[in-house]
Amino acid sequence: MPEPHEDKRPLAERIAAEIRKLIMSGDWEPGRKVPTNEELRTQFETSNVTIQRALQILKDERFLEGQAGVGVFVRSDRAQTIQPAHYLTPAEPGQPYRWLSEATKRQQRSKYKMIAVEESAPPVEVARALQLEEGGIALLRSRIGFLDDQPAELVHSYYPIKLARGTRLFDRRLIPGGSPTLLEEMGYPTRSQDDVVAARPATTEEYEALEIPRDVPVIEIFRIVYSDNDKPIEVTLLTKPAHRFKMGYHIEV
Repeated sequence: MPEPHEDKRPLAERIAAEIRKLIMSGDWEPGRKVPTNEELRTQFETSNVTIQRALQILKDERFLEGQAGVGVFVRSDRAQTIQPAHYLTPAEPGQPYRWLSEATKRQQRSKYKMIAVEESAPPVEVARALQLEEGGIALLRSRIGFLDDQPAELVHSYYPIKLARGTRLFDRRLIPGGSPTLLEEMGYPTRSQDDVVAARPATTEEYEALEIPRDVPVIEIFRIVYSDNDKPIEVTLLTKPAHRFKMGYHIEV
């Protein structure tokens, strides 16, 4: 039998991982005062120096907040669960993209900042999903979404060039109602969506755009949107900072 896999990370990192899970799961509520160093030292059977290192990791990652002379506290905000299904359908006439309107329902300020709109040779997996010929190009729309003035997601959306050319998809401005609304107006209603979700370390682009602290990973969503006859009309690579967000899916059987 193979030997059991051993956690050889420094003890401070392992302790930080245990506390991080308590915060992400909600077992440690926002605003809760963290046990004293002595209590943590006793619980984890280690030195005060190791506990301080573990807490500093979590402060750097913005899971904990120190208040001089008072103590250390769990951050004030919970990890937010995002429901992708809420953004699948087009916006109502005259209404903004559903990502923005859903934020308003949660009493959050939201906005998008466009980064680029350009013809591009997409990554291999995107080209395959869009069923492009070898060497084919697509239209790329890149943007950053903000919630309460904090970067919440980096979005790279690709469209078949023949579908996009001559339409508002080429407009560098935001699309009223979002791409689902425009695509439906063009005769390509959204019929289904496939998401593949993964977690990984951030690239430099993601680290800078999303203001990732320390070594926090990102949630990566590879999304294919289909119209009638299972025609792929949009492929999106979306990344979110994993210390602030969770992905939620409701499935009826």
